[in-house]
Formats: sequence, structure tokens, C-alpha cells
Amino acid sequence: MTSTILVINSGSSSIKFELVDPVSEHTTAVGIVERVGQRNGTARIEADGRTETYEGPVPNHVAGMEVIQNLFAKMGVELNESTVRAVGHRVVQGGAQFAEPTLIDDEVRGAIYALGALAPLHNYPAVDGIDGAKALLPSIPHVAVFDTAFFTALPDSAATYALNKEVAEEHRIRRYGAHGTSHRFISERVPQFLREQDLLEGADGPLRQIVLHLGNGASASAVVDGAPVDTSMGLTPLEGLVMGTRSGDVDASVYVHLHRRAGMSPTEVDTLLNKKSGLVGMLGYSDFRDLEAALDAGDEDAQRAFAVWAHRVRKYVGSYAFVMGGVDIIAFTAGIGENADFARAEALKGLEAFGIEVDPQRNAGRVKEPRIISTDDSAVTVVVYPTNEELAIAQQTLSLVEG
Repeated sequence: MTSTILVINSGSSSIKFELVDPVSEHTTAVGIVERVGQRNGTARIEADGRTETYEGPVPNHVAGMEVIQNLFAKMGVELNESTVRAVGHRVVQGGAQFAEPTLIDDEVRGAIYALGALAPLHNYPAVDGIDGAKALLPSIPHVAVFDTAFFTALPDSAATYALNKEVAEEHRIRRYGAHGTSHRFISERVPQFLREQDLLEGADGPLRQIVLHLGNGASASAVVDGAPVDTSMGLTPLEGLVMGTRSGDVDASVYVHLHRRAGMSPTEVDTLLNKKSGLVGMLGYSDFRDLEAALDAGDEDAQRAFAVWAHRVRKYVGSYAFVMGGVDIIAFTAGIGENADFARAEALKGLEAFGIEVDPQRNAGRVKEPRIISTDDSAVTVVVYPTNEELAIAQQTLSLVEG
């Protein structure tokens, strides 16, 4: 029986997909369907150095899955029980009840939809993707892998907001985190990588890691011996670091202030903080390649925005070191963490007194493979480790269906 997993990541207007063997860690094909729900959609698939594309109607996610099936057929791959062991679905919000990958039946589907109240931009499209994939492949297992699952293990002190207890319980208000699939993957893989380098042999005490998932969406986590003890995102992905379009941490009274003084509705404020803030709000763009060019040109707005971004990262690094009683490993990952060497350098600049020393030569350039970027004398090992959420979803899916 095949071990290949079809990984599906459904957005409101897109379906990302990947066919991957979690045992060999080989990816057969990767692609995306875009403009779902619009009159003219587009799609592409890449496999074995070949690319196939599609342009035409994609009225819904069921139709999107049919497009995916046809693209695979053009590549000579039939999606059926003999080629796909299971489908792994990325689901952002699992609430407090989903701590592990879960087989999707009608009850689980309903629970995912109900949790859309906490993540409407993510869970509702995920359900659409589940329906589409089940219509395409009805006789194989479908598994939900939740972004929040890793952080269901947060201690109460980190997961609880200091709100009225009855209100918080009635409305399920707590810190759920996000990007948990990536944080779990990195916090497991980095120690394995360092052991292969003989850099963790004889280490005493708990292993304390800070994982910095830095992309257009960004989050940080503190992990002790593989268990999360804190994370930067909260009830929603808005809390925490400065991001591409999200503000990150703000005084909660900003909502009331903008309503009273600017006449903005709750929806307008929510849109402002989630889609029109962060680097886009400060600069008008969020691509770090553009930011680097603006910094090199001496642009003052870019300098200020970059300082705000880096300050927030350093603030979390420092607080997590104290939460854990020290830090042994700092790991960078995701688009910015893997590709923007100047951002990594700035985030940890001037921390030599705390045992954090980044080697400029080791840090230089983009990182395609795991790399240590700290100096040999650094008390804290700093690593860049490319994340692979699709592989992590595939591995968790296979583990569940094979028991």
C-alpha cells in the first residue's frame, strides 16, 4: 500500500496542494489553484521539472479539486486509492478540543465549521476544501491537522487571559496560538540536526528553544524539551510580532478609541489591524527584498519600520529566555527567517553579553539547508532551519491512519 499523502491547504479563494511521501520525504508534485469562486480561475502544478497550467472557471472548492485531479492526470498521475493513502488537511483553528490529528467525519467537520467563529478567514474555507476533497476521493481517510494543536499543551499561565472568568469561558477566549505545525516541526528537527553534528552530546538540564517563524505572518514560541511553554499569537493570529499586514501587539483599547474618535466600525478596525497595518501600514509594502533596498538607500521610513519590527522580535526573545530560565537554541525559519540575512542579524544584534553571537559569514545569504549561524564560542546555538509544514502534515496524517 502506498504511503503517499495528498496535503490540502484551502483558503477562501485558493487551494494549495502537495503530493508527498512522508517516509522518503520526497515530494512528487506541488501546485495551487487560485481565484476560486471567480469567473476565471488559474492553476498550476509542478512535478519532475515539468509545469502544467489551467485557466478557466473554478466556481467553488469542489470544482477546484476537479481541476487538481485533471492537472495530475496531465502529469500522468491518477489520484485514487492506489496512489493516495490519505488526504491531510491543514486547519488553522482547532480550539481547545483538537490536540492531535483527527479523522474527519461529519461530527468533526461540524466542529471545524463551528470553530470558524474564532477563525472565519481560515476554517470556513478549510471546510470547503474538505468537502471538495471528499467528493473527489470519498473512499480514503481524510485527516485534519490543526495549526493550534501544538499549543493546546501551553500551561494555563501562558494560555489564559486575565479576563472575567465567566465571559472567557462562555466565549472560549484564550490564547490558541498559530503556526503550530511549523513550530512543532522545527522544535523537533533542530535538536535532531544538532545531535547529528555532535553538538548536544552531554548537555545537562532541559533543552530550551526559541523558534522564530518569520514570514508575512510571524510568530515566536518558547519550547522546553519539546513542549511549548509560550507563544506569541493569541486568540487569533493578530497578537504578537509585527507582520506583513498585521500590527501584532496593540493596546486592546485601540478598538474603542478608533470607534469613538474616528467613527470606525468593529469590522473596519479589524480590517485595519489585520490587513492594513504591520509593514504594509507603515511602508505600503511588506516584501523584505523591497525593505532591504529601501534601507540601503537610506529611506527613513524603512529604517523606522525595520527598527519596530526588530524591536518586537528581540522583545519576545528576551522575555522567552526569562520564561524558560535561559535559552540553548534560537531557530529561524519561514520566508524571512530563511532568506533575509540582514533581518536575522538585526534581530540578534548586540546580544553577545547574553551568550548570543552570530557569525556574519555563516549568516550570509539565503538558507536552503539547515545551517548553524552562531559562532563556535556562542553559548546559544543559533540555527536557520527551513520549515516544511506540508511534510509535517503528511507525517502526522500517515501516523494517524496507520495507527
